[in-house]
Amino acid sequence: MAEPFVSEVVIERLPLYLRMLQFLEKEGKQVTSSQELAERLGFSSAQIRKDLSYFGEFGKQGTGYNVMFLQRQLRRILQIEQTRDMALIGVGDLGRALANYQGFLEQGFHLVALFDSAPQKIGMTVGGLTVQPMTELARVIQERKLQVVILAVPAQAAQQVANRLVELGVRAILNYAPITLSVPSDVRVYNIDPVIGLQSMAYYLK
Repeated sequence: MAEPFVSEVVIERLPLYLRMLQFLEKEGKQVTSSQELAERLGFSSAQIRKDLSYFGEFGKQGTGYNVMFLQRQLRRILQIEQTRDMALIGVGDLGRALANYQGFLEQGFHLVALFDSAPQKIGMTVGGLTVQPMTELARVIQERKLQVVILAVPAQAAQQVANRLVELGVRAILNYAPITLSVPSDVRVYNIDPVIGLQSMAYYLK
């Protein structure tokens, strides 16, 4: 039987549910409800129940959700039960901050390689990793079977680098470059642009 179609917006909400469950676990909670999750996240409880129902039944009416169990199920759905290795391209100010960020590993992503095209950056140690030249990109991606890459390069270089990543079989790109990338439909790109976020918020500052 074909799997039901699940929209992108639903998938993007699942990590928010997972993060809130992690917060609840740290607070010592063992059981939660769609109503509690809704109040904490700003969604409706009906929306949360509907989102989860695409993937199965994870709670019982009147008893709610087991916090640890639902975390495990969301990790399974998101395919982050095991740690995924990834690379970072671009070791400027933003890239160095990302390389030093400790939150990736605890959420299932392990940064294993850094790359840059600037000769003066090659050989630097950032976040415990040595910056490698772009000439090593293909070898590392193929040897380590990397499917996830963080892109933190200037806008003018981003599309060319993305094209190379697609050629090498990368399936997911977290893009910090301020440009919309053109990639095949089977490659997922998630754009993070703080300037666009600030500009959108500025509209409301009336």
